[in-house]
Amino acid sequence: MGWRSIKRDIEVVFERDPAARSVLEVLLCYPGFHAILLHRVAHFFHRKGFTLLARLISQVNRFLTGIEIHPGAKLGEGIFIDHGMGVVIGETAEVGNNVTIYQGVTLGGTGKERGKRHPTVGDNVVIGTGAKVLGNITIGNNVKIGAGSVVLRDVPPNCTVVGVPGKVVVRDGRNIADAQVSEIDLHHEDLPDPVAEMLLCLQRQIQRLEKRLEELEGKNFEPLSVQYPDGWQGKVRSC
Repeated sequence: MGWRSIKRDIEVVFERDPAARSVLEVLLCYPGFHAILLHRVAHFFHRKGFTLLARLISQVNRFLTGIEIHPGAKLGEGIFIDHGMGVVIGETAEVGNNVTIYQGVTLGGTGKERGKRHPTVGDNVVIGTGAKVLGNITIGNNVKIGAGSVVLRDVPPNCTVVGVPGKVVVRDGRNIADAQVSEIDLHHEDLPDPVAEMLLCLQRQIQRLEKRLEELEGKNFEPLSVQYPDGWQGKVRSC
């Protein structure tokens, strides 16, 4: 634990939360910051071999903030936990720099095996509300994980993952690979919807088949009409 890390933890609150007004407000009113600060203390004692004391600090942290971080977890600088209630980070998890974590996120294991059993998360990653990242997997740099996703496999850098189980998708109209490393995109509503994409592909395939049948048989077919909920059309790619 160092003052540089604590200073960076305060700075990221202002960078990523427009509601933050002052340093005093962050120090007194941000449970995500409190959780990171207490974890850094617990992790310090854990590394020194005072494991029981570290667990006690972690337990107090959980009681005060609703955020459970095992003292053995390794967190980088610039971690921002927004709202935070229900966040769980396991013992062997490793989280890089400038990572944003929303409420209800789990960085957990998938079994009772010992050793490395939790995820390794790279730099500049955004993990949406309620997402579950499970097992000894690696999440690359600049990855975005959509709200509610369940990620069970490695994710390459510069990707967006959505769905259950998590699948790598391409954001409509935006090239993630070309994004600036410093850009932390928090617009969950812009993430593509894989279910909507599949339905649109099916609709277009049926329309192509209808057109082909019309050409072959000389008959007029009533065109397929599919109604999508508001906003879906903007989140799907062409087949």
